[in-house]
Amino acid sequence: MKKIIPSIAIAACALAAQFAPAAPQPDVKQIMSKPLTDIPGKEGLVLTVTYPPGGADPIHRHDAYAFVYVLEGSVVMQLKGGEPVTLKAGEGFYEGPNDVHIVGRDASDSKPAKFVVFLVKNQGVPALVPAE
Repeated sequence: MKKIIPSIAIAACALAAQFAPAAPQPDVKQIMSKPLTDIPGKEGLVLTVTYPPGGADPIHRHDAYAFVYVLEGSVVMQLKGGEPVTLKAGEGFYEGPNDVHIVGRDASDSKPAKFVVFLVKNQGVPALVPAE
């Protein structure tokens, strides 16, 4: 009997995690895209990202140089191998082409957060690539 209870508890936790509600997805809007004619094959892409309260990104990478500037609220960002950083309005963050973004979320459960992302990336490829 003692061996059955831990097994049931582990299975219940795994099942609960599978059906737990996902964090609300961010609203991403493209502001502009422009070929960088002095850098063949590259383009600049400007996006705004709004996290609803409690919103978060999945683990991803950009395969680009990404510059983030927080406009409103506060966000928590973390790259693989780094420490989480909480940024508030007026602060910035950088991600390189090989960085994996393991945490990107609204720091608040009651207020939205909004930031601008400027990417220097290869033309014609997605801005966001899923990663693990």
